[in-house]
Amino acid sequence: MSNKILEIKNLSVQYTTDKIVSHAVNNIDLSIEKGEVLGLVGETGAGKTTTALAIMGLLPRYISTVTGEINFKGENLIGLNEKKYRSIRGSQISMIFQDPMTSLNPVFKVGEQIGDVIKFHNRKLHSHEIADKVDEILNLVGIPPDRKNEYPHQFSGGMKQRVMIAIAIACNPDLLIADEPTTALDVTIQAQVIKMMRALQKDLGSSVLLITHDLGIVANFCDKVAIMYAGEIVEAGTLEDIFDKSRDHHPYTVGLFGSLPNILERTDRLEPIKGLTPHPSELPEGCKFHPRCPHCMPICQAGDNPAKATSGTHVIQCHLFNKEKSL
Repeated sequence: MSNKILEIKNLSVQYTTDKIVSHAVNNIDLSIEKGEVLGLVGETGAGKTTTALAIMGLLPRYISTVTGEINFKGENLIGLNEKKYRSIRGSQISMIFQDPMTSLNPVFKVGEQIGDVIKFHNRKLHSHEIADKVDEILNLVGIPPDRKNEYPHQFSGGMKQRVMIAIAIACNPDLLIADEPTTALDVTIQAQVIKMMRALQKDLGSSVLLITHDLGIVANFCDKVAIMYAGEIVEAGTLEDIFDKSRDHHPYTVGLFGSLPNILERTDRLEPIKGLTPHPSELPEGCKFHPRCPHCMPICQAGDNPAKATSGTHVIQCHLFNKEKSL
């Protein structure tokens, strides 16, 4: 019996606005096992948040087209009716959104916002039971329960993010999606939030899809990593597969690590990846990374995508590592 709680197969998402088609996600495959943390890494515009919204069933209805499979606990979520999706969303799959400043309703007390989630998915609970559950969850995320009657504007950025996490874990979901949960926070608060999320993940036994561009957070929190570029997974593997510099890596992955400061090396400047991520409506032919790649070959510039080279748990989509060359 498979332990995979989430299995995405050949998922593609397109947006159509004013007759312009944007290919936001292109034929990706991902899987997360029970209790596992997967880090989805890439630059802004890579398609990470669109992937998360597709899983949650929150893509804009009239401008998006979704194909492929999103299998959650063996059930394909694509095409599910909204009533069924609502019973899953919040109780079995929850999401911590990117900006806590705008994700909370400013006119409702934080305790009411946490309680609404519990009440919606547990209709038989009495009001005092919901209140007790709210207090318990606030304690879990390190907020004194007596602050449940305060409004979001009375909380700092880090505390708002804790409230968002409290809402997400209110019904003990099987899968928690965290979309850059520390982006709007300073470094010290980031460390506190990630430490708390790691402890909660172990206590609750939830699987986590962590969307981020911070490789430091990935190293401290994730079991597996998928590198996303222009709507495609260009490299995936275990934490060791991706972070071991002695192994072969996709040029984009090399570029991501090369742009990070190293306290053990003295250098005048960091080495950023040249160029910009292509717009989803103007993706290049062939390998999507070839205009920025220092190893670009003629085969990269036209035709189909590179074949995926696989070695155990490690997968790279690049012509440098074709089927004839093992990783």
